[in-house]
Amino acid sequence: MEDGENHKGEPEIGVLFRNGNLTVFGIVLSFSLGFLNTWASNPNEWRLTDLPTLVMISTGIVFQARALWRLLRPNSLRKSVFEAGNRLFALGLLLTAIGVILWIAIDLARMAIS
Repeated sequence: MEDGENHKGEPEIGVLFRNGNLTVFGIVLSFSLGFLNTWASNPNEWRLTDLPTLVMISTGIVFQARALWRLLRPNSLRKSVFEAGNRLFALGLLLTAIGVILWIAIDLARMAIS
């Protein structure tokens, strides 16, 4: 068996490369959770228009957490599992970013109306 391949011949990624991604995933997930916490404890009154933002950010966080969980498993050294985790994380990051941008747009619209 060659170095960097598992028993089925599927290529594997290096442990250090995976560990770098684990670090990034953990930090970004922490920032996302921190943002949600700060936003949720905002003293402003919640409205129904906040629901899409809450859904987008929360869904993005769930995807980020699932991606982190995937990379924590031993089989994440397989290239296909690693790449699937990266795609899942990218989707979570995109959803969270859209949610934050939506929150800013809704907040600006409320300020313009007031």
